Amino acid sequence: MNDTLLWILSIALIVAGFAGIVLPALPGTLLVFGGIVLGAWIDDFTRVGWFALGAIAVLAVLAWLMDYIAAMLGAKRAGASRLAIVGAAVGTVAGIFMGLVGVLFMPLVGAAVGEYMARRQHGQAVRVGIATWLGLMAGMLAKFVLAFMMVGIFCVALVV
Repeated sequence: MNDTLLWILSIALIVAGFAGIVLPALPGTLLVFGGIVLGAWIDDFTRVGWFALGAIAVLAVLAWLMDYIAAMLGAKRAGASRLAIVGAAVGTVAGIFMGLVGVLFMPLVGAAVGEYMARRQHGQAVRVGIATWLGLMAGMLAKFVLAFMMVGIFCVALVV
């Protein structure tokens, strides 16, 4: 296959990965990492070596963990019940089918509904829903930062 086509595929994977950070249907971090590994492979790992790829892999794992840690910390800090956490997960999946607004806000709704079902306290349900949502948004922001760092290391390794 032509190197130009492979580079286009590498860039497309990275761009799709950034979209996947927002859209849970796409494995964002994995796509970014895949595009970077493809780019390193095209160059026979001469400019982007194993040390750079190892650093990028560590950042990829951290970004993947952000999905779970940030939402859990937000929910836990607000005293969420297990039903609230399950509700946030269900809301996230349901949000995939509702477009960008659903992806961004259905976890909040799911967590709030789950908390309300568990404790029947409206104020607590809203607080847990908002805290869970803030955790998800913080996790998404952290994943963007880590993905940009991954791409930055890749670009520096290519140029230097």
